[in-house]
Amino acid sequence: MSLVFAIFAPIIVALVIPLLFKKVSTIHTGWFVLLVPVALVCFYATYIPSIMKGSTYMDELPWIPSLEISFISYLDGLSLLFSLLITGIGALVVLYSIFYMNKKKEKLGNFYVYLLMFMTAMLGVVQSDHLISLYFFWELTSISSFLLIGYWYTKDRSRFGALKSMMITVFGGLMMLGGFLILGIMGDTFSIRELIEQAPALASQDLYVWALVLVLLGAFTKSAQFPFYIWLPDAMEAPTPVSAYLHSATMVKAGLYLVARFTPIFAISEVWIWLVTGVGIITLLWGSFFAVKQTDLKAILAFSTVSQLGLIMSLLGIGSVAYHVTGDLVATFTFATFAAIFHLINHATFKGSLFMIAGIIDHETGTRDIRKLGGLMSLMPISFTIALIGSLSMAGVPLFNGFLSKEMFLDATLKLQHFDLYAMDTWGILIPIIAWVASVFTFVYSLYFVFHTFRGKHKPEQLPKAAHEAPIGMLVSPGILATLVIVIFFVPNFIGSTFIKPAVAAIQPLAYQVPAEVGFTIKAWHGFDSPALYMTLGIFLVGFLLYKILPKWTPVYDKLPTKFTLNNMYDGLMRLSDGGANRFSSKYMTGSIRSYLVYMFAAIIVLLGGTMWIKDAFVISFENLAPIRFFEILISIILIVGTITILVTKSRLTAIIALGAVGYTVALFFIIFKAPDLALTQLVIETVSVALFLGAFYHLPKMDKHEKGKEDRGFRLGNFLIALGVGVMVTLIAISSHSQKLKESIADYYKETVYSEAGGGNIVNVILVDYRGFDTLFEISVLTIASLGIIGMITLRLAKKKGDRRS
Repeated sequence: MSLVFAIFAPIIVALVIPLLFKKVSTIHTGWFVLLVPVALVCFYATYIPSIMKGSTYMDELPWIPSLEISFISYLDGLSLLFSLLITGIGALVVLYSIFYMNKKKEKLGNFYVYLLMFMTAMLGVVQSDHLISLYFFWELTSISSFLLIGYWYTKDRSRFGALKSMMITVFGGLMMLGGFLILGIMGDTFSIRELIEQAPALASQDLYVWALVLVLLGAFTKSAQFPFYIWLPDAMEAPTPVSAYLHSATMVKAGLYLVARFTPIFAISEVWIWLVTGVGIITLLWGSFFAVKQTDLKAILAFSTVSQLGLIMSLLGIGSVAYHVTGDLVATFTFATFAAIFHLINHATFKGSLFMIAGIIDHETGTRDIRKLGGLMSLMPISFTIALIGSLSMAGVPLFNGFLSKEMFLDATLKLQHFDLYAMDTWGILIPIIAWVASVFTFVYSLYFVFHTFRGKHKPEQLPKAAHEAPIGMLVSPGILATLVIVIFFVPNFIGSTFIKPAVAAIQPLAYQVPAEVGFTIKAWHGFDSPALYMTLGIFLVGFLLYKILPKWTPVYDKLPTKFTLNNMYDGLMRLSDGGANRFSSKYMTGSIRSYLVYMFAAIIVLLGGTMWIKDAFVISFENLAPIRFFEILISIILIVGTITILVTKSRLTAIIALGAVGYTVALFFIIFKAPDLALTQLVIETVSVALFLGAFYHLPKMDKHEKGKEDRGFRLGNFLIALGVGVMVTLIAISSHSQKLKESIADYYKETVYSEAGGGNIVNVILVDYRGFDTLFEISVLTIASLGIIGMITLRLAKKKGDRRS
């Protein structure tokens, strides 16, 4: 299996899913889909030994060869790690969905098609080496996530959440495309690997910072960073398997991947360090603070995801400092990148399991409202155990993997004091303070999620369904993830050497030249002289106290102004754009074809005339012209007189006769210029047109309908000016194009090859059938479709008449 084929394998399988859903009704469609991610996990696992040794792999499939655009799959430590997460978590999500999604009530064919489409999109994002193909897959993630979030499209909130997520992420994607184009122009290549090699030269160019900011906009919107995070809570209207897959382990990590992949290009700039670190740390605090306010289980997890993504983002920013230091500090700050990748893995395990547990609670009780829940520990003991493991890991409690990466995060923020450039040794003191405060709220919402749900008083009267433990099949996937949470805590360095170190080598190839025992050893205990230890103890103490007095301080959320929230700003912007667009379009969308023609013809005059004026393209040359004969002048006069007669006559019959005269005169020109086929076509069309006009003579509008009033005279003057302008413009373009031919006429090529290569004697017929065969085929297809439509309308009309007679 090639790497490119592995990327497209899910979407290829998706083509047959609707058929399986319809034909194989006895077996859940998910069992067939499960084979895809499982096979891909096994495939990517074969690359682990060689990637650990520093090998890289590349595969290419041409896409648009004329523009040198290809699907280039580049597999190194970073892309392999993400590929394993995408397929591994994908396999667990599909297994979970088999028991969560009811095959009789749900349109599983659609669901799994969207899911596999998304899997292909994510694999393409993390493996693409070409910027344009990366953008293609990037937007495919937005489209497929839109379909998945809006899967229950009959619900208003699902449609709203899907649209909101797409509006924000597609906006970021367009900004990112701008950054890609700037990079491609500056580096004269769209290959990420080649751009990395040119990083010092790119940094000296004027547009470098613009490219940096535009790329970060794409990353921040996709990874739900402040202030773009507002789409993520609304995306929780998606089915829980979607939330567990897209919004905890994969799609929201795409922005983190982008930052990691482009760090070697942009980390040279202080703007990158401050933006990535600053936005990340603010997002961490904002998300953790507002997570405590939520009452919906998935909303709590959504804000906690925002917070955790901010944590990883800030670590990537701190890790970028490694490009600005030397000596032992290289290992110090490279360790921050190591911590970022480690927490990315940990977050996928504990957050994936928690999303699945939230889905189980909703599935078995009928609600996700934490105010109605409580006392479920005895009724759902396995779910409680898994939720407890995931929540304590998220809180950073020892014996769970989240504790290890959280300690590394706190330590990394403290190490910024050793960096005396870009004001990090002064303003940088705020970063560990914000990190500590945010970690306190993280501890609070973690306890809030698990204990308010499973402990306390049971409220069966408030539950739509009688609570009971989930079927074992639904517990397998979150159980596996919860097991990994514990296992990783005890064997972190196995994960570190197998997956994290190769990923860090891909992000910071220059900074990776440090001894493993110095920079990349994960420890649960750092001794009593570690400042991170006392920060952690403070987090546990203050966080537990805040949790115990939760009802006393949470009313502070009610004091916050609701009119100035980011969500209200987004809603207002959407209403303003929608209303403004409607008002603007109502000005020109009048329903009058006459008005639309005026707009189009005016645009032709302005655009073509302006272009020719700017480019100084008006050239008139009378060389190589045939002499004009008397009868050609005579026919031209007849043509002009006939056209003017149509415009000024008040008689319908005269207008029809004049129109026919114009058409037949044009046919005479075709005969003179030796184009008998065009002349015959013109004669047939004119004959039919005149006959049709005469047949509908009494139904035609009166010629003097628009004769009265000053407004009508002005309107006719406007038409005259537009018509005159188009006529003059087309004439000038024709004369200019004839006067400055840049290449030889293709007519000579037809003359030389029409008989020898096409095997025909009539040059016109051969051009139509051979050289322009597809064009002719499409024209015939259009006529066929139109004919079938006419036959259908006539048939329906006849059938309706017969029905009326019978009644």
